[in-house]
Amino acid sequence: MPDTAELERALSGLADRITTLRDDPDPGAMLRELDAAEELLRKALSELVRGRRRRDGGSQREQKLLRQVFRALPIPVIIMDTGGTVRRINNETTRLLGSPAGYLIGRAFPLLVDVTARAAFRQRFAALLHGEDNASFQTRLTHQGRAHTVRLVLSRLRMPGEPQEMIAGVVLPTEVQLPEPAVQSVQTGAPDEAALLAAARRHELLSRLTALLLDEESLREPVALLRAARLLAGETADWVVADVAGDGGLARTVVIGPSDQPVGRLQRTVEEAPPAQAPVVEQVMATQSGVVHEMLTDESLLGSGVLQAMRAGSLLSVPIRADDETRGVLTLVRLRDRPPFGLADLGLMEEIGLHLGLAMRAQQGFQRRAQAADTLQTGVLPRTLAGIPGFEIAAAYHPGSGMRAIGGEFYDVFPVKNGWGFVIGSTAGRGEEAAAVTAIVRNGLRVLSVWEDDPGQALRKVSDALVAQNTGLFVMAAAGFVRGRKVRLASAGHHPAALIQPAGGVRFTEGGGVPLGFEEGSVPATEELTLSSGEVLVLYSDGLVGSRSPAGDNYGEQRLTEALARCAGQPPGAVVKAIEEDHRAFCGSHVVDEITILTLRRSR
Repeated sequence: MPDTAELERALSGLADRITTLRDDPDPGAMLRELDAAEELLRKALSELVRGRRRRDGGSQREQKLLRQVFRALPIPVIIMDTGGTVRRINNETTRLLGSPAGYLIGRAFPLLVDVTARAAFRQRFAALLHGEDNASFQTRLTHQGRAHTVRLVLSRLRMPGEPQEMIAGVVLPTEVQLPEPAVQSVQTGAPDEAALLAAARRHELLSRLTALLLDEESLREPVALLRAARLLAGETADWVVADVAGDGGLARTVVIGPSDQPVGRLQRTVEEAPPAQAPVVEQVMATQSGVVHEMLTDESLLGSGVLQAMRAGSLLSVPIRADDETRGVLTLVRLRDRPPFGLADLGLMEEIGLHLGLAMRAQQGFQRRAQAADTLQTGVLPRTLAGIPGFEIAAAYHPGSGMRAIGGEFYDVFPVKNGWGFVIGSTAGRGEEAAAVTAIVRNGLRVLSVWEDDPGQALRKVSDALVAQNTGLFVMAAAGFVRGRKVRLASAGHHPAALIQPAGGVRFTEGGGVPLGFEEGSVPATEELTLSSGEVLVLYSDGLVGSRSPAGDNYGEQRLTEALARCAGQPPGAVVKAIEEDHRAFCGSHVVDEITILTLRRSR
């Protein structure tokens, strides 16, 4: 490839030949010279392209070198735009401030300046933008629990590839001080008391919130979020706002204002403001991560005019989430006269947001199961207790203290062939599956009793049906058919029934038998009773005699016998009430299993 001098000589020779050819009539000679001119121009263009590539490659290499130098500079350097937002920092800046570049870039640099020095910084920064080429002054940077007294040198510059002028800040440390909230004392190496106190307060707040969320009422009723917001408003924020995701998007669910101010127009305004018009809420929902604004430079974060009306100084917003599902956004605001939120607050609130999300999910699951249990329970217990001619009847059912106690026990009174029947039973299981088996037994017994004269035969057929269905559960039951004064009583593994004599004695039936569903062809134990006037038959479930006191003692049939002996001469309703009161006195609130009682007495 010829160099520039050669191209100039070739171009001069071509011009001379073209002048000569003006008087030459030979067209062939002219075409040959045009071909030579084309080749010359192509060579010149190729040379220009190669030269440009060499220059561009050198420029890119220089830019890469400059970036490496910028990162490796042993002094902190910050590049800001004219609005004071950090655009680039080097490695020494991240070491000095204790945060990665990803956290610092995009933040307002004045937030890194101590509150007492921000006004002076803004004045110097504004002077630089209005004409000064550079500014050098002493200021104080605060971040991550450390304070740095530094000399800050600001210079205006235009960077390649940037459409606007930038500001370079060089930080020259003159003093590094570990202030009061530091983790360790420099002289003694002992833990700092203020830091330990702050950590203890955060731990206490988290513990109190966890206890609040695990309270049974918080699971049973939709009050967990409201209670948590009240706790946070009383301990760490002036305003607490909770927005919860639903089918129609986010809905503002909770707004708690300063406790020393009455509920006024501002709180109503915040409550009515659509969450979709709050940029910080939308940001947290989109990124599924929390944000903290130590100093508010954008007062539209929570909606137009809201933060300004609150006199807000700092804001923190975190997602309410359970695993990968974001259920809402929790936003906390502190007023201008309070210390701003920091990274420690952000970490604590993100954990609280996770606890809230898990509690809300557990609450929904608990309520769904409770509704299902109520539906199933309605299917295994009679809505009203039928009356048997010539007899007084009373019954009681208590579901126990937990979801595991629902669905296992049942009772019923129903018409049978030439008389009336009753049944009481307990399934060896809990929850929806046990309730389904209970419904099979109750309804099956009702159907079979239309044709069967003996309750033992009816229970046997129900048992065979359970075995055929392969439910895996067995049922302890006692059923009786009442005809006149006589009661034909059948027991399938149930506790023996008690008989209260009018004179005060208590005796028990034989009971026994094999539980329903245990094996095919099993025959319940049967006996026939003749009830005298005033004698009370009492049937009770395993949940009653199997109950334990807070000390771990068993209620048992001996204590039941004593309670029944005190009920001599009383009607069935009074007997049931006496048993309930005695059981309550024994167990207190420590009642786990279901309790069922069925009593009947021959009328006088």
